[in-house]
Amino acid sequence: MFYCLVNKIFIYFLLFLVMQVPPLFLDAHPDHFVLDMCAAPGSKTFQLLEMIHQSTKPGSLPDGMVIANDVDVQRCNLLIHQTKRMCSANLIVTNHEAQHFPGCHLDKNCIDASDLGNNKDPKINKLLFDRVLCDVPCSGDGTLRKAPDIWRKWNAGMGNGLHRLQVLIAMRGLALLKVGGRMVYSTCSMNPVENEAVVAEVLRRCGGSVELLDVSSELPQLVHRPGLKKWKVRDKGIWLASYKDVPKYRRDGIMSSMFPSGRSFKEEKTVSDGPHEGIAPSDNTHETGNPNSSANGHQTDNNIESKQEIGQLESFLNQSDVSDEEMSSFPLERCMRIVPHDQNTGAFFIAVLRKLSSLPATLGNHTYQHGQLTSENLDLPKQLPDEIIKDTNGLAINPSEDGADNQYSETTSDVDLRDKPEGDSGPDSLGICEEGNEPEETQKDGSGETDHVREKQGKGRLQIQGKWRGVDPVVFFKDEATISSIKEFYGIRESFPLNGHLVTRNSDTHHVKRIYYVSESVHDVLKLNFHVGQQLKITSVGLKTFERQTSKEGTSSACAFRISSEGLPLLLPYITKQILCASLVDFKHLLQYRSIKFADFVDAEFGKKASNLMLGCCVIVLNKGDQISSDPIQVDASTLAIGCWKGRTSVSVMVSAIDCQELLQRLSVHFGGKEDSLMQEIKPSIVQEKAGQTMNSAEVDRESETVAQAIVG
Repeated sequence: MFYCLVNKIFIYFLLFLVMQVPPLFLDAHPDHFVLDMCAAPGSKTFQLLEMIHQSTKPGSLPDGMVIANDVDVQRCNLLIHQTKRMCSANLIVTNHEAQHFPGCHLDKNCIDASDLGNNKDPKINKLLFDRVLCDVPCSGDGTLRKAPDIWRKWNAGMGNGLHRLQVLIAMRGLALLKVGGRMVYSTCSMNPVENEAVVAEVLRRCGGSVELLDVSSELPQLVHRPGLKKWKVRDKGIWLASYKDVPKYRRDGIMSSMFPSGRSFKEEKTVSDGPHEGIAPSDNTHETGNPNSSANGHQTDNNIESKQEIGQLESFLNQSDVSDEEMSSFPLERCMRIVPHDQNTGAFFIAVLRKLSSLPATLGNHTYQHGQLTSENLDLPKQLPDEIIKDTNGLAINPSEDGADNQYSETTSDVDLRDKPEGDSGPDSLGICEEGNEPEETQKDGSGETDHVREKQGKGRLQIQGKWRGVDPVVFFKDEATISSIKEFYGIRESFPLNGHLVTRNSDTHHVKRIYYVSESVHDVLKLNFHVGQQLKITSVGLKTFERQTSKEGTSSACAFRISSEGLPLLLPYITKQILCASLVDFKHLLQYRSIKFADFVDAEFGKKASNLMLGCCVIVLNKGDQISSDPIQVDASTLAIGCWKGRTSVSVMVSAIDCQELLQRLSVHFGGKEDSLMQEIKPSIVQEKAGQTMNSAEVDRESETVAQAIVG
């Protein structure tokens, strides 16, 4: 039983490991602006944050940033939770349809300077990215080992129904990419319609402005296979070698771009990419309808049906009889296919694109306006085809990272946010609205005017706050009195910039509960977003650094805000007041008991210093053994510190019980094999504590050993 469990865990680790490969090909640097278009649940975003934060010193921030986007509001919450562990001030989480991600281009002619207050023009006037990760929604057949339930739901039509959306997302990513930048397109599917066909269509539309890179040498130890140059398309139980073989009644659902050549055969009727209507019935309903229903509507044998679908998938993934009639002219062999049986992993597809020049203004019938692809025949259908929506309760469209359900749903378009009123749903059940503003507040500006009143007064007037209903606005915090009290109370050095880098989610400065710190790059993006009318729907931004202290004892403190656990690592090198260095014993005691009176500390000198601190938040740093109490506290990447509350008679830890337990485990692992040094640290304290009592060396050793075992254990 134990061996089976270990083997299963190891297999899941390998399946997860392959899904972390796409960010490695982005070649992201600390000064890059990175966009993760379909980011949830967040493991790839976490990787990107690690890349831009690499080699940064404690207390410093990189010049780059990451914008993580997802269409699902609840999955945005999961994304925020996953990335919170990184404690990054260089992250913005947005909630948009990836294919309609706003461009944020500054048009100075449309801006009224009086609406901008004292804000100067932002350093950037166009939101473009150095790197774009395009891990699109897919049918997920590459995750069958991790999510075996896909065996029951999978059919070939799922990939066909997602092809158009995948092309639009990839094209939007390239439109937002800087010239010379790199975009990674990836799926967890082996369907060439979702992979090579999408890449070929993107290259076809972009002409020579985009090239497909061969990056096989960048990770030489990664076992992979080249991309396909020829394939067939399966639809309604038949294999189609060319678009001319597609029946007329299916040409609303099967696009010419799904085939290797991409030819539309104009001598025949022009294909419409409109909604899937008028599709003739087929005897092969097991590919499009309920997997347990047949053409005549009677119940079929589940085992027979499962064997049929398994046979479809095996035949689909092993197309050995592909006709030579069509072959792609693009170098699709530069794509990378990672198959499960090569190295005992999941399946994955990766293509790396580089933008050589600006995208053409017109590509056939497809026109780019302000970076946005606009074409009636490319809009998504009002309803996804029946292959995709057959199981509305559990279809995992993109189980690429955690196997969780991720259904695609239509939402209000975000293309033109300046003139269109918001139409999004209210606050989600997981608490994205962090400040708890009422919906009425998000519809009013500082003067209390509603959107309707402002429209009457002037349609072109810029709306400063409350753009998105149900999502708290992002407001720069400019309360000089509060900022000065924070700097004075904690002795924050002038070298740490606070002014201009603090934001809140509440426009009422007297009721602000949380203050977030943003990097210089995020600050510039936020300022640009203000100038263009808040086109970005931001669900999370920056690093929570200060929180209002609401306890009765906290109201008498000289500073109303305490330092949050997330923001402490950033502020730690710059704090000169309200900070003490504790011994290992006292540090562990604080984590274990969570509240200790001044007189109960093992180190009496530490307890005396703690009693002399001002009432309010303080920081306790673990003494590494070489720190002299009279010296300024030295901080490096290995420094451990916790936020505490200095009360009238005791010091209490302001860290959750779970975090305290994790820190204790880390300390036990680190110091568990060093009991001798631990006891050497305890002995003097015990001797001092037992002063006036007669104790021989053996008794001191026994007492020290008992305390050490209690701490380490």
